[in-house]
Amino acid sequence: MKNFVSVFLFMNAWLLACVNIKSSGSNNDSTAILSADTSGPWKFGVALYTFHDVDFLTALNRIDSTGLVYIEPTTFHNAGFEFKDSTIGQLSMPGIDKLKSMISAKNLKVESLYIVGDSTIASWKHQFDIAKAFGVQYVTTEPPLNMWNSLDSLAGAYRIKIAIHDHWKGPSHYWNPDTTLLAMKGHPNFYVCADLGHWPKSGINPLEAVKKLSGHIIGIHLKDIAAYNNTALKDVRVGTGIVNFPAIFAELKKQKFNGHIYIERDSIEAGGNLQSVIAEKNYYNAQVSKLK
Repeated sequence: MKNFVSVFLFMNAWLLACVNIKSSGSNNDSTAILSADTSGPWKFGVALYTFHDVDFLTALNRIDSTGLVYIEPTTFHNAGFEFKDSTIGQLSMPGIDKLKSMISAKNLKVESLYIVGDSTIASWKHQFDIAKAFGVQYVTTEPPLNMWNSLDSLAGAYRIKIAIHDHWKGPSHYWNPDTTLLAMKGHPNFYVCADLGHWPKSGINPLEAVKKLSGHIIGIHLKDIAAYNNTALKDVRVGTGIVNFPAIFAELKKQKFNGHIYIERDSIEAGGNLQSVIAEKNYYNAQVSKLK
């Protein structure tokens, strides 16, 4: 028993300490320190689009090494060679069940899913069928303007919320939070997934947007950008750009936000985004630990 207690105390101390992970990216240091996951009051994880340069299982392996738990897959992710390189959205339900087994084997949790439909309700119903198979609470998407009523009804029938995501001006109707607010009027199943790094590309201050959408946000894509008003810019590591994350975290706490915050990278760093995710996790933990 004495030996068991000693081992337990050692392991407990080890788990609370930092873990050294070999760097495979472009960092100057040969190692990156992975801090303990504080998460704060929120469900903290990774949007799988961060690893869109690799197939689904490889992405899961990378996330598994970060110690994070929550993931948000996309239906357009390459499922992998054993699925004949089909996207998740093209798989049969047995194929989806196999993906779920892969996720479960790594003790990861899927509570939201990024989906994309076309101009037909049938395509959106198929996306919701996949979302239902995953057992998610909400889907992240950008609903076509002329389908607000039908998609709100579909979400109600499936009992799955829709979190409206924002891209920048041009490809997205939702670059302006006012459009998102308009979409939610009369549509009780519409909520918000706030992409913090996309708003500045259209000149929108993300802190002000978060304030404007108070009470409606159920998901966050944690992303940074180097400057305002430049839709051509690629994202940068969180904490290295112009987004005021400490103020946004404080505002989210003030709003009693209790949803998901996902690290998401659009650009791919040399060597892949694993080291980026580790660095962003450390930054997030450091900032959240300062909240009072």
